Amino acid sequence: MFLFGSYDITKTMMTKRALPFSALATLLGMVLTSFAAHAADRIVFGTDWRAQAEHGGFYQALARGFYKDRRLDVEIRQGGPQINHAQLLAAGRVAFALSSNSFIALNYVRETIPMVAVAAIFQKDPQVLIAHPGQGNDTIEALKGKPVYIGADTRVGSWLFLKARFGFEESQIRPYTFSIAPFLVRPSTIQQGYLGSEPFLIEQQGIEPVVHLLADAGYRSYGALIQTSRRLASEKPDVVRGFVQASVRGWRDYLNGDPAPGNALIRRDNPEMTDALLDYGRRKMNEYGIVESGDAKTQGIGAFSEARWREFFTTMSAAGLYPAEMAWRAAYTTRFLTP
Repeated sequence: MFLFGSYDITKTMMTKRALPFSALATLLGMVLTSFAAHAADRIVFGTDWRAQAEHGGFYQALARGFYKDRRLDVEIRQGGPQINHAQLLAAGRVAFALSSNSFIALNYVRETIPMVAVAAIFQKDPQVLIAHPGQGNDTIEALKGKPVYIGADTRVGSWLFLKARFGFEESQIRPYTFSIAPFLVRPSTIQQGYLGSEPFLIEQQGIEPVVHLLADAGYRSYGALIQTSRRLASEKPDVVRGFVQASVRGWRDYLNGDPAPGNALIRRDNPEMTDALLDYGRRKMNEYGIVESGDAKTQGIGAFSEARWREFFTTMSAAGLYPAEMAWRAAYTTRFLTP
């Protein structure tokens, strides 16, 4: 939900007839100052997982006051395994939600749920496949026909790309329990992961994994999409634009400046997050161009392109996920990407 600040000026000034003009002017100034202080739009923003470096720009914007500069009072609520902010957004419980990939935006359209993506912070989805060195798995093509540990969401997401592009088959799938323990004990293991997370944990155990970033193999999903309701976009466009622009500013500052303010808030929300892991995640985002590549190079952080949405939709429609006649352009808007 989103709340808007208010102040009852009539009650404060109900005794104005008994006051001299100078005192009335002073009181009016105090009231207007108080009104300005309380007029910030109250925003709840739900992320897609527990606080981590991949949310750094949002926390940086909060820590550095970029949202306040836009008269927004923002609360970031981290996600987790039992929290579905996509559903909470559809139910009106949060004003903005972070979607991990382009599927979620298109799923809203398919189910005729009036939501819209207003920015894509990640030009590259950070999903990876991870393998051991020296096992002949140095290319994605080499993984065809071999067991791969993936989760249920991946099975109806990026796995469809792997099937369409590289000929992967359902028979390869093994259930992933979000633990690297099997990987550590079996050199033949191939599993899904997140660029700034599982590779770090594996490296800490003395293994230098082979990491395949799906985006660099042609997977065209955007990542970290900011989504909101069409109602808020229509009724409060300045709020949406302000949130998008402050977030973009936060990401630019987090990746290219001092990330300490944002990291401090990340650790507050997620005490399990270490300085080493935060540094690794930020470094990998810069190294692989997760944020500042693709459309963002010419149009700025958060940019979309119609050609890329069309390509992604066409591929996934051909895989049977969406009807060919679906109005895919309704999944996103670029109107809030300019100041």
